[in-house]
Amino acid sequence: MQYTSAEANKLLKKLYEEHQDLLQKEKDAFVFKAATIENVEDARPEYDYHAVQAKFAQLEQQIRRLKHAINTFNLSQEVPGTGMTIDQVLVYIPQLTERKRKLSVMKQRQKKQREEKYAASHFIEYIYANYDPAQAAADYDAVSKELAKVQNALDLVNSTISFDIDL
Repeated sequence: MQYTSAEANKLLKKLYEEHQDLLQKEKDAFVFKAATIENVEDARPEYDYHAVQAKFAQLEQQIRRLKHAINTFNLSQEVPGTGMTIDQVLVYIPQLTERKRKLSVMKQRQKKQREEKYAASHFIEYIYANYDPAQAAADYDAVSKELAKVQNALDLVNSTISFDIDL
């Protein structure tokens, strides 16, 4: 069946949620307590060990196949305008985000800034930027534009290009 990456990831999330729900249901039912004065069979919750284990196996196989298909797609599908595959872009985006965060701090620094110390020192100290804050601001703008461009290109690929998944 054909899925876009966005659809496949939503399906993967749904399968993980089903798996977690099944784990919780199993946890709630695979053991139980009964008082000595009550009929054990009346207190016994419904639980079919074999059916539950078969459902786990089915869900886990679907998750493996789906993850493999997504990973294979990410390794082979180039994101237009980037010269990178999706898996490379998924590394590049956090790198750009971290660079943008760092440049955000650097662009706000003044070339010369008085150090506020309340110690017994009688000297006035200054902190000097060892770079040009205007250049950091320009680099920040460039990184912001690049990040937006790459994210938009990835979003477009994830929502428009389909690939085959055999579940």
